Amino acid sequence: MTAVPSINPIGVDLKVVNAQLRGASPDTIVRWALSLGRRAMVTTSMGINSAATLHSVISVDPQVPVVWIDTGYNLKDTYIAAERIIERLMPNLYVYSPCLTSERISARLGGIPTLDERDKHDWFTRTIKLEPFQRALEEHRPDVWITGIRREETQQRKRLDIVSLDARGIVKVAPFFERSEAELEDYIRVHQLPTCTHYFDPTKVESGRECGLHRAG
Repeated sequence: MTAVPSINPIGVDLKVVNAQLRGASPDTIVRWALSLGRRAMVTTSMGINSAATLHSVISVDPQVPVVWIDTGYNLKDTYIAAERIIERLMPNLYVYSPCLTSERISARLGGIPTLDERDKHDWFTRTIKLEPFQRALEEHRPDVWITGIRREETQQRKRLDIVSLDARGIVKVAPFFERSEAELEDYIRVHQLPTCTHYFDPTKVESGRECGLHRAG
């Protein structure tokens, strides 16, 4: 595996920055990211506790583009929570969806493919998530990508840090990276933010697996 350079394309030494930000509050991390003065965007799934990352960013700069990849497979509970989040936080929202409807995709594949159906699952992931995300990247051309990933979520994320370099050359910043699920829930409760009870990502298939967007990191 090729080593990720310590100094990334916008000239930030990742080792130094991560040491400085260790233990910092999410808001402090967001302020650091936006102080770089580079093109930034934040992504959201509108899933459970997603409003925390959005709140931390919008509280600092409400004009930061918020990118939501709406796969068309979200549960009703998630869509209801999304509308409440939009009404409460008024994000500078950009929604990207697959070019094919979920009904057409299901007709083509016979439903959501399993991991055993490797070719079908790869096509499914590209179609509903990666292709819409690529459109978002081409439109916003971010140097800085603020994301809600956390260390404890997957094995791959344990190898990352608060600030990391995505293989696409984007600086990935995770304000809640060091926070536990309980701490995230506390943030939601303290700020009285909307959240959903149920969330389903059809590209993961099983818990603890990456959805695709962060595999390049």
